[in-house]
Amino acid sequence: MQKNSPKRRFHVILIKPSKYDDDGYVIRWWRGVITSNSLACLHALTQNACAAGALGPDVEPVIHCIDETVQKVPVAKICREIRKSGDKAIACMVGVQTNQYARGLDMALEFKGGGIPSMIGGFHVSGCIEMLPDRPPEIQEAIDNGITLVAGEVEAKWGELLKAAYEGRLEPVYDLVNDKPALVGVPGPQLPKATMDRFLNRQTSFDAGRGCPFHCSFCTIINIQGNTMRGRDADDIEKLVRHNHATGGKHIFITDDNFARHKDWEAIADRLIYLKEEEGIRCSLMIQTDTVAHKIPRFIEKTTHAGVRRVFIGLETVNPDNLRDTGKYQNQLKEYKKMLQAWRDHGALTYAGYILGFPGDTYESIMRDVEFLKREIPLDLAEFFIMTPLPGSKDHQKYYLDKVPMDPDTNNYDTMHVCTKHPKMTNEELRRAYDDAWKTFYGKDHLRTLLLRRKGPRRKILFSSLIWFCASVFLEDTHPLLGGFFRLKGRRNRRRGMPREAFIPYYAKRLVDNVVYSARLLKTVWAIWRLKREADLPENADYMDDAIKPEPVVTEKPIVSVKPAQKAIAI
Repeated sequence: MQKNSPKRRFHVILIKPSKYDDDGYVIRWWRGVITSNSLACLHALTQNACAAGALGPDVEPVIHCIDETVQKVPVAKICREIRKSGDKAIACMVGVQTNQYARGLDMALEFKGGGIPSMIGGFHVSGCIEMLPDRPPEIQEAIDNGITLVAGEVEAKWGELLKAAYEGRLEPVYDLVNDKPALVGVPGPQLPKATMDRFLNRQTSFDAGRGCPFHCSFCTIINIQGNTMRGRDADDIEKLVRHNHATGGKHIFITDDNFARHKDWEAIADRLIYLKEEEGIRCSLMIQTDTVAHKIPRFIEKTTHAGVRRVFIGLETVNPDNLRDTGKYQNQLKEYKKMLQAWRDHGALTYAGYILGFPGDTYESIMRDVEFLKREIPLDLAEFFIMTPLPGSKDHQKYYLDKVPMDPDTNNYDTMHVCTKHPKMTNEELRRAYDDAWKTFYGKDHLRTLLLRRKGPRRKILFSSLIWFCASVFLEDTHPLLGGFFRLKGRRNRRRGMPREAFIPYYAKRLVDNVVYSARLLKTVWAIWRLKREADLPENADYMDDAIKPEPVVTEKPIVSVKPAQKAIAI
């Protein structure tokens, strides 16, 4: 009898790249805050494709799932061990945004040099291939070096791509942007426990839907995922929530660009309410939505009942001219206070994205608008972004076609760097406005105000969020969405072409950096805690200011209807 031949192992290495700091070192944290939904999607899709036999009966898949923001990627070691074992492998750079592309390409080239083929997917590749008439230099460099590029969503094709990778017949480019998959029944995002454990609160994520119906010129979502909303149904969401709850993931970020426009949002909310009330499966949810979602009947009431505790809203600006110039007609300044107050009344913390550097902005107008934001808008947290022409947006496409000078370094497209000339401000003025906006909004006086405006458990949640924001921005000069706690910096993990620092000076400097960071972090926590303790004092229980003051109810005089006199009854 002929013995069965042993299966050959195939390693699928899924990596969510980080980015480089201004000194060329990879940004990595001891603990992160926001998980990568793209990585979770590809991990689940890979598990499903392998379980369905996409690689054939004679192949044993080995899946590696690495988020570089919290995990070291020892490329040379991985390549060496796989070569030694005689196994095959593919290294996949997952969900690569523009600011992560330089790092993703460097790793892909390093894997390629170590004998492991590589591919890169994500919004940068998708945006360049979909929106530009030719290939920019960084895209062509990848192709010239044998790196496979994948544009668009891979749900319908991932099994085929894995098989092609195993058989060594990957093509240079796969353009799947127009093949937008339906999401109903598709395996939902899942991260392995080892990755989840590296994030505070063990937060997980899933996308209930993709796309957005609006037409903002700076947005990449609408051009890559489309204006037509596609989503999972309530059964899919129930499976995801049950899985997350069973594995300890009770804090969930629903990553839809605009959950309010999901056609089944109400059915999903009803299902989550059922799970909470009938089975005790409670989740703390964060969603993203638009500024007019409060006008959708029952939306705020049901989503907060279902567990929404944090809401990210694309406020963008309080300047009506800026909203008009970028096509964001759905944002109405007169509705901002009413909308934010509605979320507050139902116990949700509100985060607002706020863009600096619209064509009509000046340093003075930005600072004036930030003061208005502080004084008049009942907002809990503001996230400031420098207006950036991201590949995949209409803004970037227009600049590219018009040959407007843009920063050639993709690493700088993180909304913290100025990437193109502003018509009214120098680069230095715009960056100063960005820095001063953070300092003003999160200055001591306004931190006190933010804490005073909240009561009870919501104040505790706000307290932890303020520590996250202030530590990221003021201690590490990193945007909160890219931030974490306690920077881990590897001497060897430096950008291609930059020299490696000498051992002793490097680690001496790192020791000082860590001591200073720890001291400043303790000082920051102490300062914000003292403000919270002040807000907790009984005399502040009835705190009120113009931003949170209820709007007066306008009561119109009732119209008295005058009935015609009845005719006398003849006797």
